[in-house]
Amino acid sequence: MAARPTWQGHLRLSLVTCPVALYSATSTSGEVHFHLLNPKTGNRIKMITTDPDTGPVERRDLVKGFEYEKGQYVTVTEEEIRSVRLESTRVLDIERFVDVEDIDRLYWNEPYYLVPDGKMAAEAYAVIREAMARSGRIALGRVVLHTRERLMALEPRDQGIVVYSLRTRGEVRQPAEFFRDIPEAEPDVGMVEIASKIIDQLEGAFDPSGFIDHYEEALKALIAAKQKGQKPKAAPAPKDTPASDLMEALRRSLQRGAAPAPRREPARPAARKEAAKKPARRKAS
Repeated sequence: MAARPTWQGHLRLSLVTCPVALYSATSTSGEVHFHLLNPKTGNRIKMITTDPDTGPVERRDLVKGFEYEKGQYVTVTEEEIRSVRLESTRVLDIERFVDVEDIDRLYWNEPYYLVPDGKMAAEAYAVIREAMARSGRIALGRVVLHTRERLMALEPRDQGIVVYSLRTRGEVRQPAEFFRDIPEAEPDVGMVEIASKIIDQLEGAFDPSGFIDHYEEALKALIAAKQKGQKPKAAPAPKDTPASDLMEALRRSLQRGAAPAPRREPARPAARKEAAKKPARRKAS
């Protein structure tokens, strides 16, 4: 396997344990990345670590510090950080099983693939995976990733297990903080009916292969134009619809219609789970 594991350790269900490896399920390859240049020379800028009093400092000589008061730090070494070894540093221990509907979509974060680490782990891994599939529920456990203990949600998929890191309560801002100042309004019933018909026209199956990052493509086009000495074209600014024109805009939208979406066979459970930020619940077999 070409990818490097994000984490290696053990998966444990009660007294059953097997070695596993965790791999990121996403990739950032192909993205456009920019570097900082000196416009006078065209040279790429180097970031130099500098002490405001003594000047440049070798990066290998630096230590980490936690600011407990303004300008006051407690320093820690890498060895001291490694000494903080919770059990979850090396063991992903399944603590409980929950219905997928119990986990708010706001808490779902990064997806990973959990695979057996070595042939000797395959049988125990398969037993855990199959038992999870029969339960029809999501498993929850903890593991230390990137110096943080994270709550993880595990679900069987195909021959393996997909793991999602979950955000903590402190990481999720509550909707009321942002929605409470939205003015209460009773939308016009006729407008809502037209908008509902427009939604029906846009109905279709989820196909991630059809999604194109147009911004990424526009950046590539910008770079290609600059290479040829051409002046890039600016995108037109969007125009908001005034309240007085809303009904007319809805009617025109309905008349214009939408290109009919290709009809597909009903999605399999794995495909349906891919369509949502949280996976669909499996039924016990």
